[in-house]
Amino acid sequence: MNAIDILIDAAARPADAVDALRPTLTPELLVQHPGGHPNSIAWLLWHTGREIDVQLADLSGEQEVWRSGGFRERFGLGELGDAVGYGQSADQAHSVVVTDGALLAEYVRAATDALIAYLRTLSEDELGAVIDDAWDPPVTRGARLVSVIDDAAQHVGQAAYAAGIPRT
Repeated sequence: MNAIDILIDAAARPADAVDALRPTLTPELLVQHPGGHPNSIAWLLWHTGREIDVQLADLSGEQEVWRSGGFRERFGLGELGDAVGYGQSADQAHSVVVTDGALLAEYVRAATDALIAYLRTLSEDELGAVIDDAWDPPVTRGARLVSVIDDAAQHVGQAAYAAGIPRT
């Protein structure tokens, strides 16, 4: 197993976790804000897809699946949906209302599939290429890919935890 194979395996796991979570994602559950937090379960899953999609488009030069796959229209969030979610106000986060768990899972899977397809085009040597020298140390392609995958895993884990909180 090489570094690309490891990244592909890691990249698939968040979408697999969303697929496993999917049967519990009722419309009522998706719009809940556990502990009054501005980010709902739907927001966490939407953000997971967006952060993969936007960062991948930047790396690959390809169009986001948000647009190419028709997700922008299907989600119906307008310009708010075009964002990634970083730095959103509480009001903006509350405005990300999605009650279709299958759609959320489909988007996360589509973004993940695009990420995996991109990973398959890379050589191990390309992982060391500096892609952003605005940071100290500069960010390599490999470090950015690990960051994308880690962020996805964290947010899906948060969604799974929130979905499992007993409701009284």
